[in-house]
Amino acid sequence: MPAGTPDEKDARVNPELLQRLVSQEMPYGKYKGRLIADLPGHYLTWFARQGFPAGEIGQLLALMHELDHNGLSGLLAPLRRVKENP
Repeated sequence: MPAGTPDEKDARVNPELLQRLVSQEMPYGKYKGRLIADLPGHYLTWFARQGFPAGEIGQLLALMHELDHNGLSGLLAPLRRVKENP
């Protein structure tokens, strides 16, 4: 399989990562302090073109970009409600 090609295992999303999108704040940059789930699409696309940072923050930004790009951001709404009403 070519490098960078996702395999079946990579296609599954860890539910904890989805929860982090609605609880983790962007640690730096123009949108520092904003939840990853609330970052504008153009900013996520910029990262996709330039390269996502290493580590967990890059993983979260890449996941959020995929959700945003494919019109799936609404999937996070139930997680937001759980966060607001523990």
